[in-house]
Amino acid sequence: MLRTSPIRVLGERDRAEVYALLDRDPVGNVFVASRLRAAGLDPARLGAELWGYVEHDAITALCYAGANLVPINAGPEAVRHFASRARWQGRRCSSIVGPIPAVTDLWRRLAPYWGPARAIRARQPVMAISQEPEVPADPLVRRVRPEELGILLPASIAMFTEEVGVPPDAGDGGALYRARVEELIRMGRAFARIEDGRVVFKAEVGAVTPRACQVQGVWVHPELRGRGHSVAGMAAVVRFALAEIAPTVTLYVNDFNTPARAAYRRVGFQEIDEVMSVLF
Repeated sequence: MLRTSPIRVLGERDRAEVYALLDRDPVGNVFVASRLRAAGLDPARLGAELWGYVEHDAITALCYAGANLVPINAGPEAVRHFASRARWQGRRCSSIVGPIPAVTDLWRRLAPYWGPARAIRARQPVMAISQEPEVPADPLVRRVRPEELGILLPASIAMFTEEVGVPPDAGDGGALYRARVEELIRMGRAFARIEDGRVVFKAEVGAVTPRACQVQGVWVHPELRGRGHSVAGMAAVVRFALAEIAPTVTLYVNDFNTPARAAYRRVGFQEIDEVMSVLF
């Protein structure tokens, strides 16, 4: 089957063609572009495979196949072949994330083999901002210092569990998740307001390219919600990010999370697209 497939695993020799495709939508493709810029296209270094759908000797669609399965610029034929390869390979990802039509089609084809999903987020608005926030920033939000890992980590675990539905430390005791949080702190991309050893507000900039960056892990302590911390905190993160990281700040949010969407709009974010996530 694979010998006649228009799908092939891409490598460094495909770099120029891959980046040209990713650059068509620098905001929507920020996660995959960030991973490739950090680790390259070689699967051994990337810790994932990047599949290319080839038509007339040109790569017209991509699929990042790692901890997430992410289709890019994938029409029905590309999706059909990506699903075939994913089914043949077996599920190795914890989620499928991407444009609604492509993910809907992928999941329709994979559900009989991979199902049931733990959760399906059928519509998640993608929001972005490229100008100064429209509200004052919280002056107490700052970069988290390395020695504060022990303060930030419990808040990060609480956020992940609340958002995804399972704790991030269930499999390996939390070693990989702790390492990722530690890495974000070390890179200066973890921000928080910390008072008396407690995280009031936090957020991280997870994916970064020269053209965009993606905010993740936005969280306010449950006892302190409804007091405006998310709006002022996000305004602070956006100011840091625009000044020092990338010219556009983006994120995606669950459509049912009305308070978060309202808070982001107050900061100045606008909804520019939608994605879908299938969680395992």
